[in-house]
Amino acid sequence: MDTPRETLTETGITLVRWRADHLEDLVAAVQGSLAHIGAWLPWAMDGYGPAEGTEFLTGTAERWESGEAYEYALPAPDGALMGACGLMRCAEDGGPEIGYWLALPYTGRGLMTAATSLLIAEAFRQGAEHIEIRHDEENTRSGAVPARLGFTLDRKEAATEPLAPACSGTSHVWRLDRP
Repeated sequence: MDTPRETLTETGITLVRWRADHLEDLVAAVQGSLAHIGAWLPWAMDGYGPAEGTEFLTGTAERWESGEAYEYALPAPDGALMGACGLMRCAEDGGPEIGYWLALPYTGRGLMTAATSLLIAEAFRQGAEHIEIRHDEENTRSGAVPARLGFTLDRKEAATEPLAPACSGTSHVWRLDRP
């Protein structure tokens, strides 16, 4: 897969490549949704402050440049951060994996389905043959996204450590092949 565009926009949703000036909005979004995000994502289990945000933003720049991952912020029209998503390279067969999270005030609106649809289109435009999405089997809201977008549940796997508190230890892996 080639390097994707830094801004993806369609149907009122815009994804932008993470920048250092997103730090304050990132920290605010995560801190405002710690119980919600931390239930599923280990990096948010023990709090999240400027140091963690800076480390994340530095890492996104490094991963983008190396081609390991292309990660995006999902800003609201008012400038607040609604969530994040990204395309990560899978080691097994080269197809990208999509990961995502939403701040609690923005859940249940179809925003992540729309954002993920943008990532799918960009990944296929860049030459990906297939895409995967992985989530804990107990996280049914996360699993609704690939189901709505035409993915097929491909397999179940033991999750890798560390696990967040709500996680069962079994990951569902969804797959969408290039049309």
